Amino acid sequence: MEIKKAVIPVAGHGTRLLPATKSQPKEMLPVGRKPVVQYVVEELEAAGLKQILFVTGRQKRSIEDHFDKDMNLLKELHQSGKKSIIEEMKYQEINVSFYYVRQSEQKGLADAVSLARDFMEEDHFVCALGDSIISNSRVKDNLLKRMIEAHKKNNAACTLAIEKIPREETYRYGIVKVKKEQEKGVYAVESLVEKPNIEDSPSDLAIAARYVFSPEIFQAIDMTLPDKAKEFQLTDSISLLIKKGAPVFAVLLRENEQRYDIGNYESYFKAFVDFALQDEKYGHMLRHYLARKL
Repeated sequence: MEIKKAVIPVAGHGTRLLPATKSQPKEMLPVGRKPVVQYVVEELEAAGLKQILFVTGRQKRSIEDHFDKDMNLLKELHQSGKKSIIEEMKYQEINVSFYYVRQSEQKGLADAVSLARDFMEEDHFVCALGDSIISNSRVKDNLLKRMIEAHKKNNAACTLAIEKIPREETYRYGIVKVKKEQEKGVYAVESLVEKPNIEDSPSDLAIAARYVFSPEIFQAIDMTLPDKAKEFQLTDSISLLIKKGAPVFAVLLRENEQRYDIGNYESYFKAFVDFALQDEKYGHMLRHYLARKL
Protein backbone atom coordinates (compact mmCIF):
# COMPACT_ATOMS: atom_id res chain seq x y z
CA MET A 1 0.00 0.00 0.00
CA GLU A 2 1.59 3.24 -1.17
CA ILE A 3 0.07 6.48 0.10
CA LYS A 4 1.12 9.46 -2.00
CA LYS A 5 -2.08 11.49 -2.39
CA ALA A 6 -3.74 14.00 -0.06
CA VAL A 7 -6.80 16.22 -0.02
CA ILE A 8 -6.95 19.58 1.76
CA PRO A 9 -10.48 20.96 2.25
CA VAL A 10 -10.32 24.78 2.17
CA ALA A 11 -13.83 25.75 1.05
CA GLY A 12 -15.13 27.07 4.39
CA HIS A 13 -16.22 30.71 4.65
CA GLY A 14 -14.29 31.53 7.85
CA THR A 15 -17.14 33.61 9.23
CA ARG A 16 -15.78 33.53 12.79
CA LEU A 17 -12.72 35.41 11.55
CA LEU A 18 -14.56 38.27 9.87
CA PRO A 19 -13.74 40.97 8.88
CA ALA A 20 -10.21 39.62 8.23
CA THR A 21 -11.64 36.88 6.00
CA LYS A 22 -14.05 39.03 3.99
CA SER A 23 -11.75 39.17 0.97
CA GLN A 24 -9.17 36.46 1.74
CA PRO A 25 -9.37 32.82 2.83
CA LYS A 26 -8.72 32.09 6.50
CA GLU A 27 -6.21 29.50 5.27
CA MET A 28 -4.14 32.40 3.89
CA LEU A 29 -3.98 34.34 7.16
CA PRO A 30 -0.34 34.68 8.25
CA VAL A 31 0.95 32.73 11.24
CA GLY A 32 4.44 34.05 11.81
CA ARG A 33 5.93 34.48 8.34
CA LYS A 34 3.79 31.93 6.48
CA PRO A 35 0.11 31.57 5.69
CA VAL A 36 -1.70 28.79 7.55
CA VAL A 37 -2.08 26.50 4.53
CA GLN A 38 1.65 26.60 3.73
CA TYR A 39 2.37 24.87 7.03
CA VAL A 40 -0.14 22.17 6.05
CA VAL A 41 1.41 21.64 2.62
CA GLU A 42 4.92 21.48 4.07
CA GLU A 43 3.71 18.90 6.61
CA LEU A 44 2.30 16.73 3.82
CA GLU A 45 5.47 17.05 1.77
CA ALA A 46 7.59 16.07 4.79
CA ALA A 47 5.46 12.92 5.19
CA GLY A 48 6.14 11.88 1.59
CA LEU A 49 2.88 12.99 -0.06
CA LYS A 50 3.40 13.92 -3.72
CA GLN A 51 -0.05 14.87 -5.07
CA ILE A 52 -2.31 17.33 -3.27
CA LEU A 53 -5.90 18.14 -4.17
CA PHE A 54 -7.40 21.36 -2.77
CA VAL A 55 -11.17 21.43 -2.36
CA THR A 56 -11.78 25.16 -2.75
CA GLY A 57 -14.72 27.54 -2.82
CA ARG A 58 -15.51 31.13 -3.70
CA GLN A 59 -12.75 33.70 -3.05
CA LYS A 60 -10.09 31.00 -2.63
CA ARG A 61 -8.08 31.82 -5.76
CA SER A 62 -5.26 33.28 -3.65
CA ILE A 63 -4.41 29.76 -2.43
CA GLU A 64 -3.81 28.64 -6.00
CA ASP A 65 -1.77 31.77 -6.70
CA HIS A 66 0.35 31.24 -3.57
CA PHE A 67 1.59 27.81 -4.69
CA ASP A 68 2.02 28.81 -8.33
CA LYS A 69 5.64 29.68 -9.11
CA ASP A 70 5.94 33.40 -9.91
CA MET A 71 8.94 33.64 -12.24
CA ASN A 72 8.71 37.43 -12.64
CA LEU A 73 8.83 37.94 -8.87
CA LEU A 74 11.79 35.58 -8.53
CA LYS A 75 13.59 37.42 -11.34
CA GLU A 76 13.05 40.78 -9.60
CA LEU A 77 14.33 39.39 -6.30
CA HIS A 78 17.48 38.01 -7.96
CA GLN A 79 18.12 41.31 -9.73
CA SER A 80 17.77 43.27 -6.50
CA GLY A 81 20.04 40.86 -4.62
CA LYS A 82 17.45 40.03 -1.94
CA LYS A 83 18.89 36.59 -1.12
CA SER A 84 17.13 36.22 2.23
CA ILE A 85 13.72 36.73 0.64
CA ILE A 86 14.60 34.31 -2.17
CA GLU A 87 15.27 31.67 0.50
CA GLU A 88 11.81 32.27 1.96
CA MET A 89 10.28 31.65 -1.47
CA LYS A 90 11.81 28.19 -1.87
CA TYR A 91 8.53 26.62 -0.78
CA GLN A 92 7.51 27.03 -4.45
CA GLU A 93 10.11 24.42 -5.41
CA ILE A 94 8.86 21.50 -3.29
CA ASN A 95 8.35 18.24 -5.18
CA VAL A 96 4.56 18.25 -5.01
CA SER A 97 1.89 18.50 -7.73
CA PHE A 98 -1.22 20.58 -6.96
CA TYR A 99 -4.76 20.04 -8.20
CA TYR A 100 -8.01 21.90 -7.52
CA VAL A 101 -11.72 21.14 -7.40
CA ARG A 102 -14.49 23.48 -6.24
CA GLN A 103 -17.17 22.80 -3.62
CA SER A 104 -19.81 25.19 -4.95
CA GLU A 105 -22.27 24.62 -2.10
CA GLN A 106 -21.29 24.40 1.57
CA LYS A 107 -22.61 20.98 2.56
CA GLY A 108 -20.14 19.88 5.21
CA LEU A 109 -16.73 18.24 5.48
CA ALA A 110 -17.89 14.82 4.29
CA ASP A 111 -19.24 16.39 1.11
CA ALA A 112 -15.92 18.19 0.58
CA VAL A 113 -13.99 14.90 0.90
CA SER A 114 -16.40 13.18 -1.48
CA LEU A 115 -15.26 15.57 -4.23
CA ALA A 116 -11.85 13.86 -4.12
CA ARG A 117 -13.34 10.53 -5.23
CA ASP A 118 -12.24 10.64 -8.88
CA PHE A 119 -8.81 12.01 -7.98
CA MET A 120 -8.10 9.27 -5.44
CA GLU A 121 -9.44 6.42 -7.63
CA GLU A 122 -8.72 3.24 -5.60
CA ASP A 123 -5.84 4.70 -3.58
CA HIS A 124 -5.61 5.19 0.17
CA PHE A 125 -5.03 8.87 0.94
CA VAL A 126 -4.46 11.55 3.59
CA CYS A 127 -6.96 14.26 4.50
CA ALA A 128 -5.54 17.34 6.24
CA LEU A 129 -7.78 20.26 7.17
CA GLY A 130 -6.41 23.46 5.69
CA ASP A 131 -7.15 25.62 8.72
CA SER A 132 -5.26 23.52 11.29
CA ILE A 133 -1.52 23.48 11.94
CA ILE A 134 0.30 20.67 13.74
CA SER A 135 3.46 21.84 15.52
CA ASN A 136 6.71 19.91 14.98
CA SER A 137 5.20 18.50 11.80
CA ARG A 138 8.45 18.40 9.83
CA VAL A 139 10.51 16.25 12.19
CA LYS A 140 11.62 12.80 11.03
CA ASP A 141 8.99 10.86 12.99
CA ASN A 142 6.12 13.28 12.51
CA LEU A 143 2.45 12.68 13.20
CA LEU A 144 1.42 11.93 9.61
CA LYS A 145 4.24 9.42 9.13
CA ARG A 146 3.14 7.59 12.28
CA MET A 147 -0.46 7.66 11.10
CA ILE A 148 0.43 6.27 7.66
CA GLU A 149 2.55 3.54 9.26
CA ALA A 150 -0.27 2.55 11.65
CA HIS A 151 -2.79 2.66 8.79
CA LYS A 152 -0.73 0.26 6.69
CA LYS A 153 0.12 -2.05 9.59
CA ASN A 154 -3.53 -2.45 10.59
CA ASN A 155 -4.93 -2.45 7.03
CA ALA A 156 -7.31 0.22 8.29
CA ALA A 157 -10.28 1.83 6.60
CA CYS A 158 -9.56 5.01 8.56
CA THR A 159 -6.79 6.23 10.83
CA LEU A 160 -7.32 9.58 12.55
CA ALA A 161 -5.27 11.84 14.79
CA ILE A 162 -6.50 12.52 18.33
CA GLU A 163 -5.44 14.90 21.08
CA LYS A 164 -6.34 15.29 24.74
CA ILE A 165 -8.35 18.44 25.42
CA PRO A 166 -9.98 19.94 28.52
CA ARG A 167 -13.30 18.17 29.08
CA GLU A 168 -15.14 21.49 29.19
CA GLU A 169 -14.18 22.03 25.53
CA THR A 170 -15.47 18.71 24.20
CA TYR A 171 -18.67 20.31 22.88
CA ARG A 172 -16.58 22.05 20.20
CA TYR A 173 -15.04 18.94 18.58
CA GLY A 174 -15.56 15.46 17.26
CA ILE A 175 -14.87 13.20 20.26
CA VAL A 176 -13.42 9.68 20.12
CA LYS A 177 -13.91 6.72 22.45
CA VAL A 178 -10.99 4.33 22.15
CA LYS A 179 -10.30 0.76 23.19
CA LYS A 180 -7.14 -0.48 24.93
CA GLU A 181 -3.86 0.91 23.59
CA GLN A 182 -2.51 -1.47 20.92
CA GLU A 183 0.97 -0.04 20.77
CA LYS A 184 2.44 3.22 22.00
CA GLY A 185 0.09 6.01 20.97
CA VAL A 186 -2.09 3.81 18.70
CA TYR A 187 -5.64 2.80 19.62
CA ALA A 188 -8.55 0.99 18.02
CA VAL A 189 -11.57 3.28 17.88
CA GLU A 190 -14.82 2.16 19.48
CA SER A 191 -17.06 5.12 18.61
CA LEU A 192 -17.19 8.80 17.66
CA VAL A 193 -19.61 11.60 18.35
CA GLU A 194 -19.71 15.09 16.83
CA LYS A 195 -19.77 17.99 19.33
CA PRO A 196 -21.43 16.20 22.28
CA ASN A 197 -22.82 17.90 25.36
CA ILE A 198 -20.06 18.10 27.97
CA GLU A 199 -21.91 15.75 30.33
CA ASP A 200 -22.44 13.19 27.54
CA SER A 201 -18.89 13.25 26.13
CA PRO A 202 -17.46 9.70 26.01
CA SER A 203 -13.86 10.93 26.54
CA ASP A 204 -11.54 13.92 26.42
CA LEU A 205 -9.98 12.82 23.10
CA ALA A 206 -10.74 15.10 20.15
CA ILE A 207 -10.18 14.46 16.45
CA ALA A 208 -7.13 16.53 15.51
CA ALA A 209 -7.76 17.51 11.87
CA ARG A 210 -5.72 14.73 10.23
CA TYR A 211 -7.00 11.50 8.67
CA VAL A 212 -5.82 8.61 6.53
CA PHE A 213 -8.59 6.90 4.53
CA SER A 214 -9.12 3.88 2.34
CA PRO A 215 -11.53 4.25 -0.63
CA GLU A 216 -14.22 2.76 1.64
CA ILE A 217 -14.81 6.25 3.04
CA PHE A 218 -16.58 7.27 -0.17
CA GLN A 219 -19.17 4.50 0.21
CA ALA A 220 -19.71 5.59 3.82
CA ILE A 221 -20.17 9.22 2.74
CA ASP A 222 -22.80 8.10 0.22
CA MET A 223 -24.74 6.54 3.12
CA THR A 224 -24.32 9.52 5.48
CA LEU A 225 -27.43 11.48 6.40
CA PRO A 226 -27.35 15.28 6.77
CA ASP A 227 -27.38 16.84 10.23
CA LYS A 228 -29.80 19.50 11.51
CA ALA A 229 -27.93 22.15 9.52
CA LYS A 230 -28.30 19.98 6.38
CA GLU A 231 -24.55 19.34 6.29
CA PHE A 232 -22.80 15.98 5.94
CA GLN A 233 -20.38 15.38 8.80
CA LEU A 234 -17.20 13.34 8.26
CA THR A 235 -17.50 12.06 11.84
CA ASP A 236 -20.83 10.44 10.92
CA SER A 237 -19.25 8.80 7.87
CA ILE A 238 -16.44 7.33 9.98
CA SER A 239 -19.04 6.10 12.48
CA LEU A 240 -20.70 4.17 9.64
CA LEU A 241 -17.36 2.50 8.89
CA ILE A 242 -17.15 1.38 12.53
CA LYS A 243 -20.75 0.07 12.50
CA LYS A 244 -20.05 -2.09 9.45
CA GLY A 245 -17.00 -3.57 11.22
CA ALA A 246 -14.29 -1.78 9.23
CA PRO A 247 -11.05 -1.27 11.20
CA VAL A 248 -10.69 2.32 12.44
CA PHE A 249 -7.67 3.45 14.46
CA ALA A 250 -6.43 6.60 16.19
CA VAL A 251 -2.93 7.98 16.73
CA LEU A 252 -2.41 10.25 19.73
CA LEU A 253 -0.46 13.49 19.41
CA ARG A 254 2.74 13.45 21.45
CA GLU A 255 3.56 15.94 24.19
CA ASN A 256 5.74 17.97 21.82
CA GLU A 257 2.95 18.16 19.22
CA GLN A 258 0.06 20.59 19.31
CA ARG A 259 -2.88 21.21 17.00
CA TYR A 260 -3.60 24.88 16.26
CA ASP A 261 -7.15 25.26 14.99
CA ILE A 262 -7.31 28.60 13.16
CA GLY A 263 -11.06 28.83 13.53
CA ASN A 264 -11.55 31.87 15.76
CA TYR A 265 -9.59 34.89 16.90
CA GLU A 266 -8.53 33.44 20.24
CA SER A 267 -6.90 30.38 18.66
CA TYR A 268 -5.49 32.46 15.79
CA PHE A 269 -3.82 34.96 18.14
CA LYS A 270 -2.31 32.13 20.21
CA ALA A 271 -0.96 30.41 17.11
CA PHE A 272 0.55 33.62 15.75
CA VAL A 273 2.29 34.41 19.05
CA ASP A 274 3.65 30.87 19.49
CA PHE A 275 5.07 30.65 15.97
CA ALA A 276 6.41 34.21 16.06
CA LEU A 277 8.24 33.48 19.33
CA GLN A 278 9.86 30.45 17.67
CA ASP A 279 11.07 32.47 14.69
CA GLU A 280 14.85 32.16 14.31
CA LYS A 281 15.28 35.75 13.16
CA TYR A 282 12.64 37.70 15.10
CA GLY A 283 11.68 35.46 18.04
CA HIS A 284 14.37 36.77 20.40
CA MET A 285 13.34 40.37 19.77
CA LEU A 286 9.65 39.55 20.27
CA ARG A 287 10.33 37.76 23.56
CA HIS A 288 12.08 40.86 24.93
CA TYR A 289 9.29 43.11 23.65
CA LEU A 290 6.58 41.00 25.27
CA ALA A 291 8.50 40.83 28.54
CA ARG A 292 8.61 44.63 28.65
CA LYS A 293 4.93 44.94 27.77
CA LEU A 294 3.87 42.44 30.42
